[in-house]
Formats: sequence, structure tokens, C-alpha cells
Amino acid sequence: MSMRLPAIAALLLCTQLAHAADGLVSVPSQHSVAATADKLENALNAKGMTVFARIDHSQGAEKAGLSLRPTQVVIFGNPKVGTPLMNCAQSAAIDLPQKALIHEDASGKVWLSYNSPDYLAARHSVSGCDKVLKKVAGALGNFAKAATQ
Repeated sequence: MSMRLPAIAALLLCTQLAHAADGLVSVPSQHSVAATADKLENALNAKGMTVFARIDHSQGAEKAGLSLRPTQVVIFGNPKVGTPLMNCAQSAAIDLPQKALIHEDASGKVWLSYNSPDYLAARHSVSGCDKVLKKVAGALGNFAKAATQ
């Protein structure tokens, strides 16, 4: 019976994830776009990640006289993780540092999305880097959870 609990928990977590497009993992947030981005930055900083930029696309649209639902991108990384991935496939550098998109959809639901490490591995024909990819997948999942719950 105790073996079923982790399986049930994993199933529930997977049902919360939505793949909006090939390679994109999207997690629903219980918070606003700004609050989700704040929580993500806090979680990243707490784990020693570098936050390179936070881009507010809706603010940019407003400055251009246009409108856009709340949309922010947080760009972050850690050379200790990214460098081994680039050593496996240097073309992965085009997708690094990592990015998280936090946006509000047409129904008012907030989502945090990021590129799946499996997608990046396939895109760049990464081989021999399974341990790094597993670490990246776990970290991204943990950061998404910290920001959205």
C-alpha cells in the first residue's frame, strides 16, 4: 500500500502538467503572473542560480501603444549545469540559459512554461548526458512547483 502513494502522487503531478506545444512543459499557477515570477526568482536565488533578466512583455506592449495579457519571461542558469550540457552538444548553447514563460491565458489562468529537457536533447542530438538531463529536468520541475503552488 505504501508503494502506491508515490505512484499516485506522481500521477497527480503529471495530470497538472500540460504540453501546450511540442517540447513545452506548462504548469498551472495559483498566483498572478507577477507573483509567480517573483516566487520563481526567489526559488532560483535560494538554489544559487543566476537570474540574468526578467522581461515584462506586456509592459513593452503598453509602451508601444499595444495591449497584451500579463506575460513575463525569466532568464536564468547555472554554468555548473549548462556547461556539461553544452559539452555534450555545443549547439544547446542557443537554448541556454534557461527561460521560463509566465503568462495569463484568455480565460485568466496563469501558466509557467519551460522547454522540456527531453525536447532539448532531441533538438540538439544530445548523447551521453543522461545524468545532466535528469538533473535539469528535476531542477526545472522543482522550480516550477515552488513558483506555482
